[in-house]
Amino acid sequence: CGDGLGGKAGKSCYAIQVGEVQYLYKTARPYSMASHSTSTRNPSSVLDLHGCTREEALAKLYESLKVWVDLAMQGSYPFVQKALIVCGCGDQVLSE
Repeated sequence: CGDGLGGKAGKSCYAIQVGEVQYLYKTARPYSMASHSTSTRNPSSVLDLHGCTREEALAKLYESLKVWVDLAMQGSYPFVQKALIVCGCGDQVLSE
């Protein structure tokens, strides 16, 4: 994922942490993309929204959040999982 530099508007992806709200503040280390490398990334923790309409993107996001929270709660304390939302940073035009 880029940092939004190089002529394109916005960010191409967002690295987030998901889990039950009461556990999110217990994550001590800041999230870094280096710790979420392609080789170790769980495919279910990546959401690609390229080509989606706003409605499709929101539906996919809400469905993925449910899955990510469930996976986080099945893991170890503090029950938080890293996830990546890929949205591109193209022409800022929604899919028709």
